[in-house]
Amino acid sequence: MIKELRLRILPEEAVNEQSLRVVVCRETGENPEAIHAIRVLKRSIDARQRMVFVNISLRVFINEEPVGDEFETIEYEDVSGARPVIVVGAGPGGLFAALRLIELGLRPVVIERGKNVRDRKKDIALISREHRVNPESNYCFGEGGAGAYSDGKLYTRSKKRGSVDRILHVFCQHGASTSILSDAHPHIGTDKLPRVIENMRNRIIQSGGEVHFETCMESLIIKNNEVIGVQARDGRLFMGPVILATGHSARDVYRYLASQNIAIEAKGIAVGVRLEHPQLLVDQIRYHNKNGRGEFLPAAEYSFVAQSTGRGVYSFCMCPGGFVVPAASGPEEVVVNGMSPSNRSSQWANSGMVVEIRPEDLLNKDLNMHDAGLNISTDPISILPDGLSGHLSMMYFQEQLEQLCWINGGMKQTAPAQRMADFVRKRNSSDLPVSSYTPGLLASPLHFWMPEFITSRLRDGFRQFEKVSHGFLTDEACMIGVETRTSSPVRILRDRETMQHITLKGLYPCGEGAGYAGGIVSAAIDGELCAERAASL
Repeated sequence: MIKELRLRILPEEAVNEQSLRVVVCRETGENPEAIHAIRVLKRSIDARQRMVFVNISLRVFINEEPVGDEFETIEYEDVSGARPVIVVGAGPGGLFAALRLIELGLRPVVIERGKNVRDRKKDIALISREHRVNPESNYCFGEGGAGAYSDGKLYTRSKKRGSVDRILHVFCQHGASTSILSDAHPHIGTDKLPRVIENMRNRIIQSGGEVHFETCMESLIIKNNEVIGVQARDGRLFMGPVILATGHSARDVYRYLASQNIAIEAKGIAVGVRLEHPQLLVDQIRYHNKNGRGEFLPAAEYSFVAQSTGRGVYSFCMCPGGFVVPAASGPEEVVVNGMSPSNRSSQWANSGMVVEIRPEDLLNKDLNMHDAGLNISTDPISILPDGLSGHLSMMYFQEQLEQLCWINGGMKQTAPAQRMADFVRKRNSSDLPVSSYTPGLLASPLHFWMPEFITSRLRDGFRQFEKVSHGFLTDEACMIGVETRTSSPVRILRDRETMQHITLKGLYPCGEGAGYAGGIVSAAIDGELCAERAASL
């Protein structure tokens, strides 16, 4: 017999299968020997009240054994002789597109500008040790994309366009823990995700596909308004329809598309800082306990959103028990991001604290961009005939803010930083808290040199967050500049139904880099959809 239970229990009762067996026997009246297996279907923490509970859904196998795996598996056939489809980029959009192509009987040929996920790790280490950024191999570029070494969070609100569960099952088939199927905010962890990515790549190759590392797209091959392939920087040609999944930081791709008059548009982004608290403080606030989370609760998370003068201010990519990392993709720029290992065991918690910016905001004459140290480019590619703005305006804003951060951080990967309460009071920080950011911090008045239309809204947002979580606005927290890579500053225009570019047949703009996704799961869903459309030709 199989029973499904929905329970609200104490954290110590949900800590492992042994404790769950006690609860199940109590709820069902069954003897322990009759409980052959317990599968957790859904699990979430409810910390809204003083007493913290775990909401959990269970499938209990009574006097029978479970049949099959906890996840559905996909059969991948040999496609070595099939029609090729070129996939540019080996992030989640590209990898899931390639796997879906194999399912549909097509041969994916993946080209990736960066290195494989293991070799890439060495270049990432050099950013902290030597302040040296390899522009082709860093936290943004390389196998696995920007998510491979910045957390592996799988939570998404994007559930209308595809199956989130299907994506999670594919991850499990390639080595991810089955806990991602039940956790409310699933998370693989930066320490475990590389192995999963390697397994995906090996699956592609074993099925007859190809994966080419350190192979950067130079241009599209276009004939009669149809994309029939790509040319790499080294001169090699890869022929076939193209799924373009280059990620949100491939600025050279955006410049190339603009120079060729291939339809793109400026897209809104969110810009701000990484905010780092002691994890103990976050635990105390979220779990309403001066002793923190105790023995049975996980590192606490938070999510904040507010409105300030018509724009959203919100937390982004919250990393409990995590680290702040240097995420620049080129020299003379500083960008920060966050990550967590699978056990979320560090003494710090961090999140992006960002302000919504829309393209029309850059047209506002009251922004005083030059006073903030910024100089929006007048490159003719990015300027419309009226001289006000253009398709690359948000990208140039993002880019120049990162360069300004590099200058204020000492012109290396040291990041400018300020205590949170000092920032709100517009007061310089004489010293800084100990931080997880390994390249080092430099005390800097973020309130002074960051654009006022960002800093004023951040101050307002922080005051609003303090009202709902007393103790959150504190001098123990450190703001680290700057967080700019929340999403793509450009959208590559495509047809809603065919997923092809609006003017070029055979080109399928895909994932975060195309402006149609935000995060690992939504990019993976978009990759599968692009693969399905490419297969339907």
